[in-house]
Amino acid sequence: MGRADFLSILRILTRHQVEFITVGGLAAVFNGAPIVTVDVDILHRRTPENVERLLAALAELAAIFRNDPRNLVPGPSHLMGPGHQLLRTKHGDLDVLGTIDDTVVYEDVLGTTIEVEVAEIRVLALDLARVIQAKEFAGRPKDLAVLPVLRAALAEIQKRR
Repeated sequence: MGRADFLSILRILTRHQVEFITVGGLAAVFNGAPIVTVDVDILHRRTPENVERLLAALAELAAIFRNDPRNLVPGPSHLMGPGHQLLRTKHGDLDVLGTIDDTVVYEDVLGTTIEVEVAEIRVLALDLARVIQAKEFAGRPKDLAVLPVLRAALAEIQKRR
C-alpha cells in the first residue's frame, strides 16, 4: 500500500477519544522537519479503557496485522502489551506501539510532546529532540539515514526561539 491517509487515521483515533502520541516520521513532520513518511506511528496509553477505545477505532479502520496472510485483527492482549502492532488499515499503514526505546511508555514521554492542530483536530506529537533520540535508539538504517535532516531541522527550530 502507498502512503497512508494520515488525516483519516488521526480523525478516527481522535473521534474514538484514543489517548495517543504520534511518534516517528509523522511526529517529525509535525515539528517542521522536511521529510517524507509513509505510515502513522502512535504510542498509546495502555489502560483497559483506552485499549477498548483503540480497539473500536481499529475496527472502524478495518485494521489487520501487516504481512500476515491470515488477516488477523488485533485484540486486547496485543494492545495491553509492550510490543509493536504493525497494522494495515483501509487508510494505510498504522504502527501501534506499546513502548518506544524498549521500555518507555506513553506516560513517560508526555513531558516531551507538542500539541498540533491538523484540519481542526488536535493531536500530541513527540517533540523533535525526543524523535531524534528514539531514532538513535532504534538504530535501523532508515532511522539513521534521516538523522542529519532531523538534527538540521532541530537546529533551525532552536535558532528561531
